[in-house]
Amino acid sequence: MPSESGPDAEGRTRAADRLDDDHYPAYTMGRAAELIGATPGFLRALGEAGLISPTRSEGGHRRYSRRQLRRAARARDLVDQGTPIGAACRIVRLEDELAAALRANEELRREAGRTGPRQEP
Repeated sequence: MPSESGPDAEGRTRAADRLDDDHYPAYTMGRAAELIGATPGFLRALGEAGLISPTRSEGGHRRYSRRQLRRAARARDLVDQGTPIGAACRIVRLEDELAAALRANEELRREAGRTGPRQEP
């Protein structure tokens, strides 16, 4: 019986792997809008603002990943609080950049802890 994870003989990713992939474009525009409590027009506006870039199916339909939906939901929360959509998109981008910088900083601290203190010349 074939394994549920890893690529198959033709190099394709198995369905079980895609279910865990935050970047896999699993959601149609209608379903994505429903999940975050927004309209398809709101998702299109986020795409136009460059916050999310949905992939396109072979038929040209927009498809969204879980990561994109989390970003869209955060933007929707900000807009619901009265923030203009452009500012909301900027805030979400900055929050993502800050989170990435904090992760990088933590990784550098761990590496520094493994190598010990630096010797001054």
